[in-house]
Amino acid sequence: MLEELDAVVAAPAKTRVGFQVRMIFASVNRLNDDGLAAHVVFARRLENPRFTRIESFSPRNHVHNFVIHDVDEIDDEVKGWLREAHAVGKQQHLSVNER
Repeated sequence: MLEELDAVVAAPAKTRVGFQVRMIFASVNRLNDDGLAAHVVFARRLENPRFTRIESFSPRNHVHNFVIHDVDEIDDEVKGWLREAHAVGKQQHLSVNER
C-alpha cells in the first residue's frame, strides 16, 4: 500500500521503521508473534475501535496506534488511513506560511 503513494522514503531507526515524505506520517513500531504494531499521524483525532491508543500532540498532530493480527486486517480502511496520513506527511493540511 505504501508503494502506491508518491515519494515515500523509509526512515529506519533503532526501534521502528518510519515512512516519510516531508515528515514521518506512519511507522511500523514492532513485529512479533502478537502482530504488527504501527501508527499513522492525522491532522484530526479519529475515534475508531481499531485504534489501541491515540496521542494528541497538538491541534493538528494526532498519532493513532493500531495492531494488525492477521493479513486480512490490512483492508481498505487501513489503506484510507495511509492515504490520509500521507497527505499529513506532505503537510497538505497546513497553509503555505506554516510549512
